[in-house]
Amino acid sequence: MVVGRNFAASVALWHTSLTMRLRRPVLAATLIALASPCFAETSAPIPVNNPPAPQNSFIDLLALMSGHCKTLTVAGRAFACKTVAYAHGDKGRVNFAVAVDDPSDENHVVSFSGENGKRADDNSYELPIDRMLLNSKNRPKVDGLPVPAEQTSTGLCRQTGNFAAKKVNDVTCSATDSEGRSYELLFISDGTPVSVRRIRQSSPSIQDPFK
Repeated sequence: MVVGRNFAASVALWHTSLTMRLRRPVLAATLIALASPCFAETSAPIPVNNPPAPQNSFIDLLALMSGHCKTLTVAGRAFACKTVAYAHGDKGRVNFAVAVDDPSDENHVVSFSGENGKRADDNSYELPIDRMLLNSKNRPKVDGLPVPAEQTSTGLCRQTGNFAAKKVNDVTCSATDSEGRSYELLFISDGTPVSVRRIRQSSPSIQDPFK
């Protein structure tokens, strides 16, 4: 219960205002249903050198995926994951957010974040990554929730599957931050249809893979 609530709230806080944060219970219930904990190792905070960007956008879509992380490395260290979500903002920014299975930190969430994602066809979506969002119990809090640190990065995420049918096969991400640290994700779906929550309508010109 705690993991689901914290993950949903953390994803929402990256993009939303106080009004949108009132919707957390609905998102949390879905995240809890899809979470599948496995092994992990504890971690120390990752130092970052970039100031946070203004938090002035809203989540308009949250897609929750059921499966497991075959690979998850954060700054070169291996972890397992609990939940993976695709979060689309009304300004076009997208996060592939990962709840890290870290017994020492229930707020440990990392996100591959970028803009200008493109769906080449119904079975392939690519997102250029320009920053990593790093959240932990040690981060400063706003409205009682830790706010992620942002680290300038370069990389790419690729999501495959039949989006019209809400079927995702896998998500692969690879990024390197401005300090030379590497981040990798290979998420494999268990075949369960993606749970898509459209929270508000965005501009038709801003792509998401489920439209």
